[in-house]
Amino acid sequence: MAGKLYIVPTPVGNLGDMTPRAVEVLRNADVILAEDTRTSAVLMKKFDIGTPMISHHKFNEHSTSSPVADRIAAGETVALVSDAGTPGISDPGFMLSRECRTRGLEVETLPGPTALIPALVNSGLPCDRFVFEGFLPQKKGRATRLAELAAEPRTFVVYESPMRLARTLAELAGACGPDRDAAVCREISKLHDTTHRGTLGELADFFAMNQPKGEIVIVIDGKKAEPRGAHQNKYRDNI
Repeated sequence: MAGKLYIVPTPVGNLGDMTPRAVEVLRNADVILAEDTRTSAVLMKKFDIGTPMISHHKFNEHSTSSPVADRIAAGETVALVSDAGTPGISDPGFMLSRECRTRGLEVETLPGPTALIPALVNSGLPCDRFVFEGFLPQKKGRATRLAELAAEPRTFVVYESPMRLARTLAELAGACGPDRDAAVCREISKLHDTTHRGTLGELADFFAMNQPKGEIVIVIDGKKAEPRGAHQNKYRDNI
């Protein structure tokens, strides 16, 4: 009988956000795939989880997904965790999930923590409809993607590292305009959880002088529709 892949979210900050079911799944699995076994070891010790761990990260997931699926097909129960949050959301996980689905193996994703939703709701920006961008391209295609996002009418969410935050905010201000409303959320659910709200220009200036630490989520207001008749009035003014 084939086994099963569990995709298990882990806290993005406060370890109290770990669910009892996630702990149970990790304890009962045959093996845990961890993005960084040293990081996950802290969580496992906290909850007295002694299941063996092996590394599964972005540098080896191309080569490890098939062998892991072989183990699941042979009857093992495998649990996948990332360093924080839900695997597959800007973290390793998609390739293994796809491999298992392709083979007809059972996959179950537990509900749980992710930095995306708390930041979106806490931003105070419209969240009834939104776009999750994840990390922006670092080089090729970055300017094109920024221009596309600038025209996006829905609120959009970007992940960023603290080292690149000031640069990214300045580029967003250039693409979207410095007066576009935004929020920068850092260290969600941790001791120094903070949200800075303002325009992209204000936030770019602030973080150029105050480099943050920790995990960063940027939430940007969508482009507002021009008032009806704006194009016609502009055309008449130019006659």
